[in-house]
Amino acid sequence: MSDAWLYQVRITVSSELATTLRDDSQNMPASLNDVLRRHDASLVCQFDAFAGYVDEAEKLGPDNYPLYQWTRDTIENPEKKAKYLRAFTAYVDGADVYAAQIADSLQSALSALVGELGIERVVKIDTNPANNPQPPAKV
Repeated sequence: MSDAWLYQVRITVSSELATTLRDDSQNMPASLNDVLRRHDASLVCQFDAFAGYVDEAEKLGPDNYPLYQWTRDTIENPEKKAKYLRAFTAYVDGADVYAAQIADSLQSALSALVGELGIERVVKIDTNPANNPQPPAKV
């Protein structure tokens, strides 16, 4: 059954690297840029993705966005904002989830950079709901 799941690679970075990745990605460290280029990957700040979801929901009507209030509460919480500003999701060929082989290769390459450049942590997650936190039941 594990073949049915897709995967995602996420990194946590220092505040300094997060600022570079969010505001001036053209000046991304060369070794990180090389890993991303070799995997046809890009990084998306999780805070920015959450804020984009909230903005879209507010423009089009939050009733059509079941996680609107939970996401809004998350980005308005100073501690969670600080956390998610340093968290980035790797998109591969424009997709936020991908096959295990792709995720394994990307995770391995990014893990080799941990401790350098401000990369603090690399994790691979899967789409199996049993392995991931779910939104509160009130959502």
